[in-house]
Amino acid sequence: MLSGLFNFIGLAVSIAAGLFAFGLTREYVRQRLRFVDAVRNPLAPWAVALGAVLVAAPIVWLLPIVGGGTALIFGVGSGLGTASGVKALKRGE
Repeated sequence: MLSGLFNFIGLAVSIAAGLFAFGLTREYVRQRLRFVDAVRNPLAPWAVALGAVLVAAPIVWLLPIVGGGTALIFGVGSGLGTASGVKALKRGE
């Protein structure tokens, strides 16, 4: 019973980390990187996602409830947020 609760908490933390990463990177691209041409490179979201995974991996290794999947979800959220921010810039938002 108790391990199921810990699994649920770990899942909730992973989803929250992914949503936080998405929102943070999207707004950062829209506000701070709007005049930087390098962010429009198609490889930029992949680079951001890889960097986020590499930064988050040692942190989640220290936390008892979350695991490597959380770092991956954080990286995916960061990459998707970057891509979404670039699309918003192209639309003129």
